[in-house]
Amino acid sequence: MQTINCKGTLIDLVRPRVMGIINVTPDSFYDGGATTLEHQIIKQASQMLDQGATILDVGGYSSRPGATDISEEQEIDRVIPAIKAIIKAFPKALISIDSFRSNVVKQAVKAGACIANDISAGKLDPKMIETIGDLQIPYCMMHMRGTPQTMKSLTDYKNITKEVLFYFSERVAAARAHNINDVIIDPGFGFAKTTHQNFELLNHLELFESLDIPLLAGVSRKSMVYKTLDITPKQALNGTTALHMVALQKGARILRVHDVQPAIECIKLFEQLDKPVSN
Repeated sequence: MQTINCKGTLIDLVRPRVMGIINVTPDSFYDGGATTLEHQIIKQASQMLDQGATILDVGGYSSRPGATDISEEQEIDRVIPAIKAIIKAFPKALISIDSFRSNVVKQAVKAGACIANDISAGKLDPKMIETIGDLQIPYCMMHMRGTPQTMKSLTDYKNITKEVLFYFSERVAAARAHNINDVIIDPGFGFAKTTHQNFELLNHLELFESLDIPLLAGVSRKSMVYKTLDITPKQALNGTTALHMVALQKGARILRVHDVQPAIECIKLFEQLDKPVSN
């Protein structure tokens, strides 16, 4: 299935799409604190939409390794005003709520969000999958072990690709059992995975096409880029773009990014690879 239904709008994923990251957190690994005020949020949303983002992913809980745990109330206080401000400024914007808490998702959908992006695929909140089924919105499920606070120590895999594939077969079955029609899977680069494991997963990404479910790749400025290159996250755009092309060639339909314009350019170049040669 290569379409998702967002508030009655069908998004065709035959052409890869870009999901722009809007972190309304003070402690995200790359841009923490840069978009906590309403005018900053509106400015970033405007820029991302102008540059071609199809979806804006709003998150209020930093999921970087070892991030501080915050309460549900704190998370709601961060994301709901942001979503309302974006919808007021851009009524047609398609907003994803990046949260593993079902009540946060419910409140976000009331405020105008139309997609849920859950780093735990329902593992951290037993009510999540049932909630998504009731809301009838697209559900992006990511692979992770443990929590953001514990995941760094949970990297013991015998065959990471097979284990992540099995994880999704079980999680997708749970979603289907709750009548969730539109599912997206995210292998979870950087979540409970070593740098080597991240690259192993990327190298076998085409195997996930066997699930016949749209695939999201989230490698933007992550440690697999900056640690490999011995640089900082702020210097990791070029490396990110290189891995975006690999992900697209191996079947990714959505790129979740901090930098929309370079990702759009990458997609445009990727699309040229399939064009027939003219005489």
